[in-house]
Amino acid sequence: MTRHLFIPLTLVLVIGFLIGPFLIIVAASFSAGDTLAFPPQGFSLKWIAKVFTVESFRDSFAMSMFLAIGGTFAALLLGIPAAYAMSRYKLPFSETIRTVVSAPIIVPGIIVGLALLRYFVVPFGIGITLALFLAHTALILPYAVRVVSASLTNLRSDIEEAAVLLGSSRLGAFFRVVLPNIRGGILSAFILGFVTSFNQVPVSLFLSGPGVRTLPIDMLGYMEIVFDPSVAALSSLLAFLSIGIVFMAERFLGFSRYV
Repeated sequence: MTRHLFIPLTLVLVIGFLIGPFLIIVAASFSAGDTLAFPPQGFSLKWIAKVFTVESFRDSFAMSMFLAIGGTFAALLLGIPAAYAMSRYKLPFSETIRTVVSAPIIVPGIIVGLALLRYFVVPFGIGITLALFLAHTALILPYAVRVVSASLTNLRSDIEEAAVLLGSSRLGAFFRVVLPNIRGGILSAFILGFVTSFNQVPVSLFLSGPGVRTLPIDMLGYMEIVFDPSVAALSSLLAFLSIGIVFMAERFLGFSRYV
């Protein structure tokens, strides 16, 4: 009997450890008190409403959405051809290329941010928005290459060759045969890249400037001045947004059928 109770109890503890902090933040966001505290002091929706009235939150949210969507699209435009070339052809120094592409994942973000600021942004006088866009694209690129490469590895190359033998051009076979068969990998890379970019802190911390900040950086700055539950409310909304994106991808784009 003890053995049969151990497994369910362990499962409950693991689930509680994973979602416990999220539930605490959600509960704190509905507090009626004026300071961030748990257990919440009553129930109120005023902090949820306040999130939409803070101008800096709106501006930084728009910037984060621009970087996440634009950076992910740019990373996919670069990553899909790169993944295709590394999966289908024997390139010289292929392992070196893979290592260089994976560098933003291996190197800590704080080092990447400092290096970009010191040796890329300052010497060339690049604007803050462009610097953030290029940095986020570089950070997402390894995920795009790795996920798409995995999809291409699972796709038999003779299917593409059959299309070429039947009269299709190599480019036509890529768009008509390869891309439709790896759309699950592309969608996975997009979601992973979007979430990675939107939640990026170390690199964005070094490259943000006056009037141009991402939402996580703006939230950090806000908490240094004000300690009310509005940040908890915003965190809850962002968590539900992430859950909604995954649900919509599965429900309307057939995500579960391709992965």
